[in-house]
Amino acid sequence: MRKALSRERVFAAAVTLADEHGIQALTMRRLAADLGVEAMSLYYHLPDKETLLDGVADTVVAEVVAALPEGGAAGPWRDVLRGQFLTARRVMLRHPWAPGLLGTRRTIPASVFGYYDRILGTMVGAGFSYRIAHRALHAFGSMPLGFAQEVFSPAAAGGSMDAEATEAELEALAATMPHLTAMVAAEVHAATDPTLGWCDGQVEFEFTLDLLLDGLERLRG
Repeated sequence: MRKALSRERVFAAAVTLADEHGIQALTMRRLAADLGVEAMSLYYHLPDKETLLDGVADTVVAEVVAALPEGGAAGPWRDVLRGQFLTARRVMLRHPWAPGLLGTRRTIPASVFGYYDRILGTMVGAGFSYRIAHRALHAFGSMPLGFAQEVFSPAAAGGSMDAEATEAELEALAATMPHLTAMVAAEVHAATDPTLGWCDGQVEFEFTLDLLLDGLERLRG
């Protein structure tokens, strides 16, 4: 007996497809084939591909929430938030296409609101005012979701991430932008850990996170 089609089943299959073949491979036709249904059957549940992508983004954030301790973790606020953000990062590393997808959504995934409410609850419960907590959310940026938005990317600027091509581009830039060129060269050579973008390695993520948490501790209360 064929399993009934549902939005949840469609979104789960879409995440699996993106994990295996990349988000660019996610089409209604290919997803329907993976589910063993006609493409028109998907349109009964989803009016268009944008709705599908919104649901996929929401599914990934819901996976982050599901990975957190029920009722919230116990302990100092800093340890709770650090653990929460690193948990989110582990989920994003399983779905390396997800940060890029989240950055293109026109609407905020529904699961994000409850997730951020939990962050605010942790901060207010630790003695932060809503004003400081609000500013902290701005400072955190995308880090609560487990990734850091790229500050600079040769690929995004029309360059290449091929090692030899990047070296040639850096040599051309060295005379006019020596410090930026030196930084990019150092980071290209050091990018050996798992990343979710050119400027987003595990070391950089934890360095930035700890810097922000340490700074917020000085403002608490």
